[in-house]
Amino acid sequence: MVNIGIIGCGHWGPNHIRVFTQLKGCEAVICSDLDAERLAKMKAVYPDIETTQDYKPVFENDDIHAVCVSTPTNTHYQITKEALQAGKHVLCEKPLALTYEESNELYQLAQEVDKILMVGHVFLFNAGILWLKEFIDSGELGDVQYAYATRTNLGPFRYDVNALWDLAPHDISIFNFLFNAPPFSASGRGHKCLGNTLEDLAFAALNYDNNVVAHLHVSWLDPKKVRQITVVGDKKMVVWDDLDGEGPIKVYDKYVEKTSRFYETYGEFQLLSKEGSITIPKIPSQEPLKAQGQFFLDCINAKESVEKVDGHKAGDVIKTLIAVQKSMDSDGKTLTL
Repeated sequence: MVNIGIIGCGHWGPNHIRVFTQLKGCEAVICSDLDAERLAKMKAVYPDIETTQDYKPVFENDDIHAVCVSTPTNTHYQITKEALQAGKHVLCEKPLALTYEESNELYQLAQEVDKILMVGHVFLFNAGILWLKEFIDSGELGDVQYAYATRTNLGPFRYDVNALWDLAPHDISIFNFLFNAPPFSASGRGHKCLGNTLEDLAFAALNYDNNVVAHLHVSWLDPKKVRQITVVGDKKMVVWDDLDGEGPIKVYDKYVEKTSRFYETYGEFQLLSKEGSITIPKIPSQEPLKAQGQFFLDCINAKESVEKVDGHKAGDVIKTLIAVQKSMDSDGKTLTL
């Protein structure tokens, strides 16, 4: 039995408590938050859980084997470091840290103390994204030519990080997963529509190997909630829409063909669009957060390798975020990672 402590009971913490209460082989035994009212609500829902406003006793308890960190982003590094030093396995919400140096330090520390350090890039456990990865790897899509992601909504607004750092880690981690590597360069533009100190929206262009370009749009200020990724290949095209009631994946049998007929001008060719059917494959229904929690337990019990979402992969995402942020601060200049 893996005893787990949850640190942070704000937006995501209660969901982690629920998941670790439902999964077999573990127990959410204690939760921590600075807000006593939040702790009282957790106690009302989960009467057996212990509560504390100070997270340090969680690390001092030898009966706690692992912790889940779901606090504000600027606290992730320090709390995760203390947890690893105390000999706890850690599942930390994204992003792992605000600098690559801090992220790498935590990755190295986890290796030294021989503990699992897993980062909550939850969309890598989304059944639609997993299907998309298999589809790309199968070659049926053909060579990927470009991809783009849209992640927008009206709120929720945050005051610790901007919209880029809040939302883009999801799509960057997905693109890195789909294309088997981080981008080699990136650029971005952001805007502070609401007049505060943080960008409410951001656009980014990421350049990957094999001449693949990926674009992402994230925003807290949009009339419509969208969670969508389009990947265009030279054989087919596919759209993942996490909010589509028909099914999260649609495969379009569309491509462009270069004809070889006679031309008056040497070297010319004609592009013809070929259109076929639209397929909606059956995707198994599963809660990504619960699948992520199970993966964390499997890693602790040595049934899985944490490499998919370890500190190294998290560092790749942070490197990209930093490059895009610097580009946003320098009027969209393309920067090498």
